Amino acid sequence: MLTRIQDLTLVPTQGSILGVLGKGVVEQTEFRIGELATRAGVSIDAVRYYERLKLLPRAQRSAGGFRLFGAESIERVQFIKHAQELGLTLDEIKGLLATGGAEECKRVRDLLNTKIEELDVRMDSMKKFRKVLASHLIECERELSEHAQNACCPVVAIGNQITPQVKSDKRKLHG
Repeated sequence: MLTRIQDLTLVPTQGSILGVLGKGVVEQTEFRIGELATRAGVSIDAVRYYERLKLLPRAQRSAGGFRLFGAESIERVQFIKHAQELGLTLDEIKGLLATGGAEECKRVRDLLNTKIEELDVRMDSMKKFRKVLASHLIECERELSEHAQNACCPVVAIGNQITPQVKSDKRKLHG
């Protein structure tokens, strides 16, 4: 097998130094914490934190004292990260990791259903808030078009418990 120097890497892929030794790709079965973090797309601190919370099984140690994680740890960390992105808390994720089979699927279903309901409530609240903001924007636009440089912000007036009408009356008196 002829391999160009530029194709040689330490990543165990087709054509890598590790792959040259055998017929296919030599699979790495143990990873140090930095390798695990990089492959899973998280920080080393996140891996340590997950281990402390027992979301990851305690790593074995090498003769030199380095943590050694199995290949399954990459998938587990990726699952944790993905679950967090879906809005699950670490406690919720820990509960999911403790079960298996149909029970796990039911718990995931129930948890996802709860999260969807929470999101629906938040989205309804955000839609209502958006309507309030849009209404305030219309009021500001109207005030600016009617009074230009003498405009009195109706949103600030609401915050100060003085209605725009009262300020408008003051303008007429002083105006």
